Amino acid sequence: MKNIQFIGVLLVVVGSFLPLVHVPIIGNWNYWKLDHYLAIICWILSACALFAVINNLPKMVRVLAVLMIILFIFTLIAVKLQSLDYFSFLPFKSWRETFAGIVKLKWGWIIEFLGAFLLLIIKTQQKYEAS
Repeated sequence: MKNIQFIGVLLVVVGSFLPLVHVPIIGNWNYWKLDHYLAIICWILSACALFAVINNLPKMVRVLAVLMIILFIFTLIAVKLQSLDYFSFLPFKSWRETFAGIVKLKWGWIIEFLGAFLLLIIKTQQKYEAS
């Protein structure tokens, strides 16, 4: 089961380098281009999860997986709100929403969430003491 958790951590780290958002004319953005602080938080959570997997700490792995999922959801909401704010100079709300809609989410989010969910749902083998 540890191997699957290692794959989960690897998917989260690799997913942060994959295209997460496509901005027309500018191109694809990964976590680092979206926000440096969120990328650093993602990598710190991944490092802590790797530590917890290596040391067989299942509760800590689950807590970190939930924190990663919350971080990813927060980032998705922030991207949508930022794209609406970016086009705030337009006079009509419908125009703002239309132009904000051209900022598209990419397939990297699937990898991010898949890695976090692997960490969350896989049960680790606990060491049992013989009584």
